[in-house]
Amino acid sequence: MSMTDPIADFLARLRNGIRARKREVACPRSIMKLRIAEILKTEGFVDGVVSADNDLSGTITVTLRYDGRTHNAITGLRRVSRPGQRKYVPAKQVPRVRNGLGIAIISTSQGIMSDREARKRGVGGEVLCEGW
Repeated sequence: MSMTDPIADFLARLRNGIRARKREVACPRSIMKLRIAEILKTEGFVDGVVSADNDLSGTITVTLRYDGRTHNAITGLRRVSRPGQRKYVPAKQVPRVRNGLGIAIISTSQGIMSDREARKRGVGGEVLCEGW
């Protein structure tokens, strides 16, 4: 059976891994999910991202970030633009998540980037998800 929203599945796997106190979370690989994981890494929400190629498909292994073993760097992840209701924003209305403490990941004509990078480049696009 095909999956209708693979990004929501990726975010759910991350949330479930955080709740279960897992060190690593693995999921099927796609270019968009890999780019989202890399943005989470550069923003400091996860420790590492490894992409492995298999014969048929690949996997992404995300290493979650904890301070000690009690608190995670990610307290929330939310899918904004869904297949049934897309959310597009112009360059001047790129959202600020939790007054700048979180990030919004945006798919633009120049690639997938964080809200800070989109504001710096002056581009808008589809708001994929938010993390804080």
